[in-house]
Amino acid sequence: MSEATGSNLDDVWRQLGTFGKYTVLNYVYLLFPCYLAGIYGSVFNFEAMDINYRCEIPECEQANNSWLEYAIPKDDNKYEKCRTYEIKNNYTAFCDKNYFNQSLLVKCDRYVYSDEDSVVRDFNLGCQDWKRTLVGTFSCAGFLIALPMTGVISDKFGRVKAMAGASAMYATFGIIRSFSTSYEMLIVFEFLETSTGAGAYSAAFVFGMELVRPNGRVFGNTLINFAFILGSMSLSLLAWALQNWRLMLRIVYAPAFLVLSYLFLLDESPRWLLSKGRCDEALDILKRAGKMNNVNISQQLLSSLKANVKLDKVSKKEMEFSTVFTKVVKSKTMLLRLVLCCYLWITCSFAYYGLSINSVSLAGNKYLNYTFVVFIEIPANAMCYIVLTRFGRKKVLVTMYTLGGLLCIGLTLIPRNSLWSLVIYLAGKFAITVAYSTVYVTVSEIFPTNARQSLLAICSTTGRAGATMAPLTPLLALYNDNLPTIVFGSLALVAGLLSLTIPNTDNITLPDSVRAAKNISKIKNITKL
Repeated sequence: MSEATGSNLDDVWRQLGTFGKYTVLNYVYLLFPCYLAGIYGSVFNFEAMDINYRCEIPECEQANNSWLEYAIPKDDNKYEKCRTYEIKNNYTAFCDKNYFNQSLLVKCDRYVYSDEDSVVRDFNLGCQDWKRTLVGTFSCAGFLIALPMTGVISDKFGRVKAMAGASAMYATFGIIRSFSTSYEMLIVFEFLETSTGAGAYSAAFVFGMELVRPNGRVFGNTLINFAFILGSMSLSLLAWALQNWRLMLRIVYAPAFLVLSYLFLLDESPRWLLSKGRCDEALDILKRAGKMNNVNISQQLLSSLKANVKLDKVSKKEMEFSTVFTKVVKSKTMLLRLVLCCYLWITCSFAYYGLSINSVSLAGNKYLNYTFVVFIEIPANAMCYIVLTRFGRKKVLVTMYTLGGLLCIGLTLIPRNSLWSLVIYLAGKFAITVAYSTVYVTVSEIFPTNARQSLLAICSTTGRAGATMAPLTPLLALYNDNLPTIVFGSLALVAGLLSLTIPNTDNITLPDSVRAAKNISKIKNITKL
């Protein structure tokens, strides 16, 4: 699709209205898989939740619990999970104070679990935290396959097919996982679920960005983020109410099958259709949109769209995904831009998840605590909408990365147990959240349509690598309590500096060719609204 075609399409959206009835209806459809993605991205936290348990001592289990004081050491007024005092072999008075040698600790291999529901209890994972956390690792690892694969499918076969197919895979493997009879079966289907289904969110996001004119993209991004956040919040409340991880999986994954109906209910992205030379289909969709919005789209504008999409064989070949992607990789400007976006994304993901993991655990109900922590992202995304609309992408990226970096490093100067330490910690996460949302919008705007989903997938996949590394950062605290936040802050400061090189994309027409994408850097005065 030529630059003129993209500009004409934005003119059509302008006539239809920023968020007219047609756009609102389509966003209702798109927000549903985004809401589900918020659930699925957090489900392993409650599926493989750590629970209370202690060593089992068969000789004493039938007696009253008074022997526990002599048998198992305490740590912070809680019985240790994995060690017990040695039993004296030559002592015959079972389970009294002298039955245990309190000068020697031994590891146990049998456990008594609490009534809390988790795979830890079902598959006897006591004192095997590496197995419990490996559930989340396999889930994150699946994104490394899903995002590039869905990107290729989306750019080649369409946004709707990619979204519906990925959602069906989510539902299929998620429900099968709920019937797991072993730990090995659980992690295999955990990986299969995300490796085939996790691209549904990115497909919906790209579709949403292509469905509005330039000044509507920030608001569309905010709506999508809110849907994702609400999904995460509702999951924690559902897990709290059910207390049954198998039933929880069946309830949350079954609705994903409904997205298959989008193949019949949802129109394909007109921008994608035009990029493929399928002009008649795109024009039919735009005419239906005009009828729904009670708007008469200029016939001259529709004729211009059709005229611009008439391509000869050479032009059609140049529009193929493989050709566009090759041009991106071979272009020094575009390749450097891709590397920059990957770094920005991995920094956001690494810092965002790392700050969550390294934050001090809150006292009280863990389900409510998780809900409140996720809720913090709502004002952050609301702020993102305001600042992006007023100040643009580049200024927000530079400011939020720099602010987040300074706040993280500044924590080293404040006593860890003070109120100010908590305030600054949350402020740092707030800044990183705004940067994260801004990166998503920016990446969707600086790459050409035929390769947009795939290039966004590369950046997002790199980001998932950052999320996968984040659980390892608590190990840094063994050497210095402040080392994790110093690492997050340092990476964020570098990202803030590199953001100075990102092109301004405020209110511009989405580029539909490699040449148009490269020329974004040359735009001085932005007049497209």
